[in-house]
Amino acid sequence: MDQITLLFITGNKVPTPHYLCRSMRNLYDLVKPLVFRLDAEKAHYLTMGLLQTLADIPPAHDLLHRLWYGKDTGLTTSAFGLTFRNPIGLAAGFDKDARFIREMALLGFGYIEIGTVTPRPQSGNPTPRLFRLPQDQALINRMGFNNDGVDAAAYRLERLIRPEGLIIGGNIGKNKDTPNDQAVEDYLICLRKLKPLVDYFVVNVSSPNTPGLRELQDKEPLRQLMLRLQDENQRGSSPRPLLLKIAPDLQEGQLNDIVDIAMEARLAGLVATNTTIERQPLVSPATEWQEIGAGGLSGRPLRERSTTILSYLSKHCPSDLTLIGVGGIDSPEAARERFDAGARLIQVYSGLIFAGPTLVKSIKQDLRSHPVSN
Repeated sequence: MDQITLLFITGNKVPTPHYLCRSMRNLYDLVKPLVFRLDAEKAHYLTMGLLQTLADIPPAHDLLHRLWYGKDTGLTTSAFGLTFRNPIGLAAGFDKDARFIREMALLGFGYIEIGTVTPRPQSGNPTPRLFRLPQDQALINRMGFNNDGVDAAAYRLERLIRPEGLIIGGNIGKNKDTPNDQAVEDYLICLRKLKPLVDYFVVNVSSPNTPGLRELQDKEPLRQLMLRLQDENQRGSSPRPLLLKIAPDLQEGQLNDIVDIAMEARLAGLVATNTTIERQPLVSPATEWQEIGAGGLSGRPLRERSTTILSYLSKHCPSDLTLIGVGGIDSPEAARERFDAGARLIQVYSGLIFAGPTLVKSIKQDLRSHPVSN
């Protein structure tokens, strides 16, 4: 980013770091309406392509790091045997194929979760399949585990120059055409191929966009799946922390079953929660989201339900089971709410789309001012 660009952004004022940070937030507010005129999925890849270009230019890379990263001082967090430079992560779904780890690390994340990755490449559901609800600060997606397959993700991870101190997780799933009674083999393939390359695993059985996938959350199928995966994980050297991502649409009895399974399978933690199939509470006109159709709802409307699930788990899980809070975290206040409910770590995705690239930095600033107690 050259001096002319800086002067344009800052309105010909001396670009102090504080002023630049505020100007970048204002710039995002300025360009967001233009970006939101594009198809949401196309806009995602357009903005990530631009960020990749800027990250390849050393002065621009250094400037973006300075503006967006923030300070990790005092935010080091230990969870399931790993040390995180800060407790804020990028949720799975944003970087399905491990393409943008270096670029997203500029935003100050303590960890990045790639995926969901499946054994074989698949195109996912027909487009359009990602939609914004600006009035609700929410997204509806029915992506369908579109990804390049586990071999492509492994190839990129093998060649990645990992940003110092960054933790990388692998979110794994099954291919759409794999029957549920054979699903364990898909998860095993992903686990084996990514095990040397990621720091922890999250098993995704809770996406609403792969037909029949959520049936794997039923007690006995889930128990068999997690026991088999943990058995494989413990073979050989360097087992990885194994976590499970759950849906926000589960009832208390189902949550109790999941806690029991987590303990029996010696899981490292639970990620609460994935997207919801519910459409309440939405303020957007019903005609708007009815026209969009099926898909998982994420963002601000999910905040209350995800927090409720997290709080319930916190009261019923053993203390050594790490809880990761995700869903509707779009501000320091929403992040603090999740820590207060029992989260050890948090993740963001939809909130980043609406709040902009300084979201992580603002959460870190708040955490440094008011440290969490758990």
